[in-house]
Amino acid sequence: MKNLALFAAFFLCVFVCKAQHIKVLTSKDKISLRGLSAVDDNVIWVSGNNGQVARSTDGGKNFEWITVKNYETRDFRDIEAFDANTAVIIAVDTPALILKTKDGGKSWAQVFRDDRPGMFLDAMDFTEDGSGVVIGDPINNKLFIAMTTDYGDKWLPLKEADNEYTAADGEAFFASSGTNIKMMGNKNQPFIYFVTGGTDSRLFVNGSPAGLNIIHGKGSEGANSVDVDPAMKKIAIVGGDYANDTLKKNNIDVFTIDGERLLHAPVQTPPHGYRSCVAFLTSNVLITCGTSGVDVSMDGGLNWKLISNESFHVCTKAKKGKAVFLAGKDGRIAKVVN
Repeated sequence: MKNLALFAAFFLCVFVCKAQHIKVLTSKDKISLRGLSAVDDNVIWVSGNNGQVARSTDGGKNFEWITVKNYETRDFRDIEAFDANTAVIIAVDTPALILKTKDGGKSWAQVFRDDRPGMFLDAMDFTEDGSGVVIGDPINNKLFIAMTTDYGDKWLPLKEADNEYTAADGEAFFASSGTNIKMMGNKNQPFIYFVTGGTDSRLFVNGSPAGLNIIHGKGSEGANSVDVDPAMKKIAIVGGDYANDTLKKNNIDVFTIDGERLLHAPVQTPPHGYRSCVAFLTSNVLITCGTSGVDVSMDGGLNWKLISNESFHVCTKAKKGKAVFLAGKDGRIAKVVN
């Protein structure tokens, strides 16, 4: 098994290193895609504005575009798919909504709603056993958090009296790719990581905050995305200033995990501009994307190489596979290919 794992890691490394271009699989005018979930190399779901969701069951050769009935004007900034028929989406702005389909997008049930002024859901994540978490911008300086243990059928918000997640004035989340939160472990022992931006930019690990070496101070600055390697030994965080998307300075932070300590890793060559999403492909191979391009790292996030100047909001590796997909403006869904 160890040799097989090493071979798989080597294969993926070669796959990314030799990637010559990013192949656009489909596009759709006036649609901005920020939600992306790949169940495996064949089943891909995306979500975006104007009530749009798209699904492929053949690796991206064909996509079915779905306008979610009665929600045609909503912006679905994140999606989590569990199989070819089952997925959860969040509608970000007031009223904040979570919808779920079990029939491939033909019908959607409303599984969560919050009508409070200022409610804005940003991102969600799940573990393999159906545990999930969703986060939203602060209300009265308290970050919004709700949990599920049944693949999103029911959600339980954190009670105000139990909510210790306090944000500074002007500190919030970026709903840029649905990836500013990461959930690891399981329902019995969850590990929740999320990042903030704005006036302050911090990493929270199970409630404990840590400062980030990422530009912040303005509403357009801060961390946008976090991912944790499969062995839970490294954390990668990207962001920057989306209003100045070619700025390289302070757009990434990488940690190594030493027991309960987080140690800043010495990033030498940062990504080539603002980045809204980062994903571990293996413990050492990563991909990151943003409006000014796509980069890859082969050494755990310390050095990055630009592989495309194309704009994308979100990237991911198939949960059960090796394919790497991206999505962004103009309804573009793409795949990293040789």
